[in-house]
Amino acid sequence: MKKINIFLLLLLLPAILFAQEIKSVKNVIVMIPDGTTLGVYSAARWFKHYNKMGERLQVDPYLTGTVTTHSSNAPIGDSAPAGSAYATGVLQQPGNVAIHPQVSENDIFAVDGARTWQPAATILEAMKIEKQKAVGLVVTCEFPHATPADFSAHHYKRSNYKALAPQMAYQNLDVMFGGGNGILTDDIRQHFNQNGTTLFSNDRNALLNYEGEGKVWALFGDGAMTYDLDRNPEKAPSLAEMTDKALQLLSKKENGFFLMVEGSHVDWAAHANDAAAVIHEFLAFDEAVGKVMDFAQNDGNTAVVILSDHATGGLSIGSRNCSGSSSLSLEDLFGAVSNYKISASGLESILVNTKPDEIKSVFKEYTDVEITDEEMQTLLSSKNYKEGDYTQVGTSENLAHNIVKILNARTCFGFTTGSHTGEEVLLASYHPQGDILKGNVTNRGVNEYLQKVAGLEISLQDLSDSIFAKHQDVFAGMNYSIDKQDPDFPVLKVKKGRNTLEIKAFSSVAKLNGKSFDLGSVIVYIDKNDTFYLPVHLKEKL
Repeated sequence: MKKINIFLLLLLLPAILFAQEIKSVKNVIVMIPDGTTLGVYSAARWFKHYNKMGERLQVDPYLTGTVTTHSSNAPIGDSAPAGSAYATGVLQQPGNVAIHPQVSENDIFAVDGARTWQPAATILEAMKIEKQKAVGLVVTCEFPHATPADFSAHHYKRSNYKALAPQMAYQNLDVMFGGGNGILTDDIRQHFNQNGTTLFSNDRNALLNYEGEGKVWALFGDGAMTYDLDRNPEKAPSLAEMTDKALQLLSKKENGFFLMVEGSHVDWAAHANDAAAVIHEFLAFDEAVGKVMDFAQNDGNTAVVILSDHATGGLSIGSRNCSGSSSLSLEDLFGAVSNYKISASGLESILVNTKPDEIKSVFKEYTDVEITDEEMQTLLSSKNYKEGDYTQVGTSENLAHNIVKILNARTCFGFTTGSHTGEEVLLASYHPQGDILKGNVTNRGVNEYLQKVAGLEISLQDLSDSIFAKHQDVFAGMNYSIDKQDPDFPVLKVKKGRNTLEIKAFSSVAKLNGKSFDLGSVIVYIDKNDTFYLPVHLKEKL
């Protein structure tokens, strides 16, 4: 009986929360410190205190509650379904990006099997399409990584960059700053030329000095940007610098804007159990929070929601390495980690090119740690010198992992895992009229709040049905076929009388009788059911 009551309460929480009126605003900003736990907030505060950087975080005055975040069929989420729930209000399975999931025997809440594989419209798409607002993304990962893709693309598999990257390009984002030059294709570059997007590649000064009015992409590195600890400030901007520039550019837009900012690498560093990198990544994110809150308070028409998508690593201040935890001083807890001038991954990239007889001195130079002969042998015997999967750095016997073990042995930080954990995440919220998001809310409750504060008049589900209808329904009774000469980008061809409509997968540009036109939203093709999901209004073209 108690279980039933708790279940009913969870179902009723969104309705209770939104019984109050939420005043809509001109601008909406979502900030996500990926993978951040309560322990990270605490460690970052004490790190600042120890290093005489102040005693408070920029986010502290705005903390308002917690968020219960999960997948449709698992209590512990990953970035793809967790961020997608914030963006769409639809619970999804691990790996899903803004799409309706399959029905699973482990579903926590009911899943609508009739909608399986239908793309779920995002808050970014709604604000762009319904409200004609500018939209932007600022991240430190490669641009089609899970969280940025959650807000701007659709697929059942988060690793399918061939499907995700072009969708993000064809969303015609006003701002996209992050990593991923190596992911750009000739087709994406050609589209940028055609729609007037300015592209800056590895050019920090050009980005920060840009004062134009058009769409801007700025990418740094072939894949993800480096950890902030490893960043060359003369070549790559900080997350705060990119956020500040995004605010400058987007605030010029008369109708307002939607912006999502992600501190992507907090999660990556937590996967690696790299305490120093975790702290520095969160502080870099917190600096960006300061830029956003200064803007929001001065603007007077901007709402901000700050929350992690899930927890990672289980960082604790205090571990089995250090006995008598209540007697440990600030120096005991934060002295060693404050001397680490580089991430384990950054040190790995140096040591793989270092002669064995110089490794001890190089290690000492960057960490102030004098490694033992036994630790030296551990480094030299590391199996794969660079782990390709960032989620496995903390658990496989690669060089970065062994560096982390050496560094953590000198600190009193502990980690429970190299993967995700299932606890609630902290929530911060700001609204110019005080209509903040507070208490314990669900991930779907977050999305409902975003819809309210954005002033959307059409629900995201109704928008999904409008722009992501099955091609079989839209073109019922017409002659159509799917050209799969390029299996990654099939083309739907529809004929009626003398007219021929050609629609390429993962694009927002179609052709009518050979003449290109913009659709206003992206086309998504799902091979699972051999279906194009596209705007209902396309049938009016024929």
